[in-house]
Amino acid sequence: MSTATNPLTTGDLDRLKSGFAGPVFVPGDPGMSDEAAPFNRTVSHRPLVVAAATRVEDVVHAVRWAAARELPIAVQATGHGAVAPADGGLLVTTRRMDEVTVDAARRTVRVAAGARWKSVIAAAAEHGLAPLSGSSSDVGAIGYTLGGGHGILGRQYGFAADHVLAVDLVTADGRLRQVTAESEPELFWAVRGGKGSFGVVTAMEIRLFPVITVYAGGIFFAGSSASGVLHAYRAWAPTLPEQASSSVALLRLPPLEELPEPLRGRFVVHLRFAYNGPAEEGEALLAPMRTAGEAVLDHVGELPYTATDSVHQDPKDPMPVWNSGMLLRSIEAETVEALVGAVGPEADVPLAMVEIRQLGGALSRPASPPNAVSGREGAYGVSVVGALLPGIEEAVPAAGNAVLGALEPWAAHGALINFLGETSPEQLAGAWDPQARTRLLEIKRAYDPARLFRLGHAIGA
Repeated sequence: MSTATNPLTTGDLDRLKSGFAGPVFVPGDPGMSDEAAPFNRTVSHRPLVVAAATRVEDVVHAVRWAAARELPIAVQATGHGAVAPADGGLLVTTRRMDEVTVDAARRTVRVAAGARWKSVIAAAAEHGLAPLSGSSSDVGAIGYTLGGGHGILGRQYGFAADHVLAVDLVTADGRLRQVTAESEPELFWAVRGGKGSFGVVTAMEIRLFPVITVYAGGIFFAGSSASGVLHAYRAWAPTLPEQASSSVALLRLPPLEELPEPLRGRFVVHLRFAYNGPAEEGEALLAPMRTAGEAVLDHVGELPYTATDSVHQDPKDPMPVWNSGMLLRSIEAETVEALVGAVGPEADVPLAMVEIRQLGGALSRPASPPNAVSGREGAYGVSVVGALLPGIEEAVPAAGNAVLGALEPWAAHGALINFLGETSPEQLAGAWDPQARTRLLEIKRAYDPARLFRLGHAIGA
């Protein structure tokens, strides 16, 4: 290692490696690039050192080591939440800490820092239970939950963060704390919704729910039906009970052989639906949308909760993407026309997806005990995604921001921070109301006065 490009000395690294059970990487080491790579390949981390934790003691040691050198700290499990480069400091990776332990009698699960939802879902399913996971089971459970986290059970039960019972957290002083509503109420409020601003979470205890199967899936409509489907959706979605969730996505699909022929290289509308109840009730609820347009594929039916990735069909492979999002207070006829004009079948835009996801229900109600999750003000969440392929790197964010601008007249206050993408500190600050933002900053100053945790979606960054 050259001290001309890295201020850490051999002695510094020896002190980090001493007592650290996992591998440690510095630039130029074989395997460092793979260890640091996030899911979104647009983001490229360039830390001074990567510490691949295998146990809680590794995390404690690494945080104390970084604090002594005043190095900023970033944390990564699966890398799905990476929004900005983690440069010039310590990157702690936690994917090797993937233990999942279910307590069926209490309907809870203890999830270690690096566990993915698919492991939690599988372990819970053995007991007839399910977590409040999201649209992809490949995402890390902890990072998703720290940002709020909402999936197909959210309208019935709320955000994943609303059902956290305890958090094991290594704070900037290198102390391992078990954070609960009773032990440290202010920190417990902040960490549930404040993302990675307050330390490294090594484990969480979360509630599970008695869900085995759901009536769920999606209907793909021809792109020419976009306006009709969206107008039908805006009238239909508000009539749904809280046991039902829905979203509608405008997709420009690539001409890949693995896609079904009716979808390959096409612009299509994908209605996503899930109902936690009897299949016949779910079928009756969905019936009005089945005739809303020209359906080219219909894959809605009774599913085990372990198969619910098929509802949204999120990409499984890492890729370079740009994404952003906003909240809507309502969808009006004019909203649909603005959206179709901006990104419909006649628009020439380099965007892979624009999704409108229904919120409301339990997602709009305060948690008990309260937490810092933002976004409860919205009736719908909008997510815009584009692949940053060669030649369109600048066109994608320009087109995405134009779509969001077209929907601005119907914007609601706040944001779902897991869907914000890379943002400025000012944009991130706008996710919370002023009172919550002030409270978060006060807690941040109390537990991390040197702002060691300031990378990514960090409060006060």
